[in-house]
Amino acid sequence: MKIGIIGAGNIGGNLTRRLTALGHEVSVANSRGPQTLAALAEETGATPVTASEAAKGAQVVVVTVPLKAVPDLPAGFLDGAAEGVTVIDTGNYYPQRDGRIAAIEDGLPESRWTEQRIGHPVIKAFNGTYAQDILDRGRPQGTPNRQALPVAGDDPAAKQAVRDLIDALGFDSVDGGGLDDSWRQQPGTPVYGNRGDADAITKGLAEASPERTAEFRA
Repeated sequence: MKIGIIGAGNIGGNLTRRLTALGHEVSVANSRGPQTLAALAEETGATPVTASEAAKGAQVVVVTVPLKAVPDLPAGFLDGAAEGVTVIDTGNYYPQRDGRIAAIEDGLPESRWTEQRIGHPVIKAFNGTYAQDILDRGRPQGTPNRQALPVAGDDPAAKQAVRDLIDALGFDSVDGGGLDDSWRQQPGTPVYGNRGDADAITKGLAEASPERTAEFRA
């Protein structure tokens, strides 16, 4: 599968490592330019590109940049993607880093805000996952207590594509509902940073509160 990854930080870098190891054709971009990705490209075989090129021909695009950087993504960066492209949003709102975003403070789910900025539906996944776990904690399907990740989004086919990718990476997944329900996996909720199995994640999603904790409010 052709996959574009925009953002080469901890999550983006480790997804690049694992997805290339699984045989996917990965293009990776960051804000500083392809020349700064030479080491990651040499390590993984991924193709370093600009952000405007990352989605070209891609069936899956992962947007894994700080929320404050989402409005700065190149206009039309998804225009060259494959028809029906699935877009994964791994982002979180950290006001200490991103500044105050009024709509999110007022209750708009973080990934809905991102979706509105980029003009394309997104699937929220990997946002509460420790980056190192992507490398270290994957297990074969059927392994007892296999770590599970919540996945939220409105498009059933896109959501299933993400869940299939998560399974291939070595994790179970739990349907977190539509994107309007994705607040249940935002920072400060029971599933954020939770390494539990599918039962634990299902329970955590059910116990989430829509009230943002003080730590994650401006």
